[in-house]
Amino acid sequence: MARFNEHFSELKESYLFSEVAKRVSAFQEKHPDRSVIRLGIGDVTLPLSQTVVQAMHSAADEMGRAESFRGYGPEQGYDFLREAVAGHYRTFGVYLDIDEIFVSDGAKSDTGNITDLFSADNTVLIPDPVYPVYVDTNTMNGRRIVFTDGTAENNFLPMPDRSVHADIIYICSPNNPTGACYNREQLRKWVDYALENDAVILFDSAYECFISNSSLPHSIYEIEGAKECAVEFCSLSKTAGFTGTRCGYTVVPKDIKTVSSDGREMSLNKMWNRRQCTKFNGVPYIVQRAAAAVFSEEGMKEARDMIAHYMVNAGIIAETMKELGIRFTGGIDSPYIWFECPGGMNSWEFFDFMLEKAGVVGTPGAGFGRNGDNWFRLTAFNSKENTEEAMRRFRELF
Repeated sequence: MARFNEHFSELKESYLFSEVAKRVSAFQEKHPDRSVIRLGIGDVTLPLSQTVVQAMHSAADEMGRAESFRGYGPEQGYDFLREAVAGHYRTFGVYLDIDEIFVSDGAKSDTGNITDLFSADNTVLIPDPVYPVYVDTNTMNGRRIVFTDGTAENNFLPMPDRSVHADIIYICSPNNPTGACYNREQLRKWVDYALENDAVILFDSAYECFISNSSLPHSIYEIEGAKECAVEFCSLSKTAGFTGTRCGYTVVPKDIKTVSSDGREMSLNKMWNRRQCTKFNGVPYIVQRAAAAVFSEEGMKEARDMIAHYMVNAGIIAETMKELGIRFTGGIDSPYIWFECPGGMNSWEFFDFMLEKAGVVGTPGAGFGRNGDNWFRLTAFNSKENTEEAMRRFRELF
C-alpha cells in the first residue's frame, strides 16, 4: 500500500481563499439579488495592455508557421526574456547574469518549489502575519517553523532576533498581507543576520512595482551582501496583469553556497537549475514573448498606468480609514490596506459582518496567522466605481 505523506494532515482543512470563496458563494445563493463587491483576493481586474496583447498575437502567428514554430523551450526561460528582466534590474542599480534568472509560471509556485532544495531538518523563520503558501509548503515537508511577530507596534515589520537561529528566512516586501515595506537599513539588518547564521533569505518581491517612495529598495540585491544569501522571487501578475497568463521570475545568485550533510559545498544556482530541468518544462513561448513586451518602453508605460489605476483605489480606501479613525497600514507603496477590525470583532466575525451588512468581501487577517486575528485586508484590485461604492457602504456601517 502506498504511504501518505502524514505532514499533509497537519495543514488546515481549507486553504484561506477557498474558504472565502465558499462563504461568498453561500451568501450569493441565499441572496441572489444582492450585489457583492470583491476587495478580497489579490486578483487584477484590468485587461492586458495592448503592447502585451500584440506581442502574444505575433508569437501565436509564429507558432502557426513551420519556419518559426517552436517546440520545447529552455527550462530556464528564453534568453530574450531573461535579458529583459536583467535590464529591469539595472534600473535599480542591480546587475545580474542572465543565468541567475529563471523564468517561471509565477512567484507562488517558486516560493513553494524552492523548498525542494533544502533538507527537512532546516529551521524556517517566517513572519506572522504572512502569505499562507510559505507556511503550508514547509509544513508539507515537515520542517520546523518558528515565527517572528509582526504587530502594530513594529508596523508589521519584524526585525531579526539574534537569540533565534534560522536556516531559511522568508521576507515579503512590500508585504502581503499588511502592505508594509522594509527600508534599506531594515533589510541591511536581515542580510547581516542571514550571513551570520549561514542562512538563506527567500525574498518575495512580487509587489515591488507598487513602490513609489524612491528611498525604498525594489530588490534585496540593492543591499550589499545579499547576493551571497538571498533568492528573490518576482511576478508579472500585478506588474502587468498576468494573474491568468502566468509568468514570473526567480533570481538565484551564483554566489550563494550551501553545504551538504557530508560537508560538500554546493551551488544553490546549480541545484535550482537541476531541479527545474527535472520538474519543469518551461513557460510557453507565447507567454514569454508577452512578458518580454512588458519590459519594453511602451510596455512599462502601460504597466505604470495600470498600477496608477489601482493605487487611486488604494488611496480611496486609505482615506476612508483615516476619516473613520481606523488604524491601518499599506495603501501607499502597496495595493493592500490592512486595518484593525472595528468594534473588537475578530477577523472572521468581521468578514461575515461586512458580507451580510454591506455586500463587501475582504480577507480575514486570521488566515494569515495569529497576529492577524483582529485585522482585515482589502485590496485595490477593482474598478474605481466599485471601490468608491464599497467605501460608501463601509462608511454607513461606522
